[in-house]
Amino acid sequence: MHHDERIERFYTSTAWRKCRIAYLQNVGGLCEHCIRKGIIEPATDVHHKKPITPETVDDSRITLSWDNLVALCEDCHREQHTKRRWRCEPNGHVPL
Repeated sequence: MHHDERIERFYTSTAWRKCRIAYLQNVGGLCEHCIRKGIIEPATDVHHKKPITPETVDDSRITLSWDNLVALCEDCHREQHTKRRWRCEPNGHVPL
């Protein structure tokens, strides 16, 4: 799924598994986005608001901080990962 071995290792680590379980329990196991819309939906995933990259994978303020996490149902998690982000190159082109 991830293209970096260190990121893959992080997602299978004991530290992440414990953090994920504790966070889900803390928020009551419900999707935080759905709750804001008045919908009760179980959370299936814990999403990093600021993504884990090869540069941040060793930074626990990004990887394990609850301030960077949000519990999401499958639909909301998919939506977070399918949002398009456009970047403009210095020459003005937008790569697709």
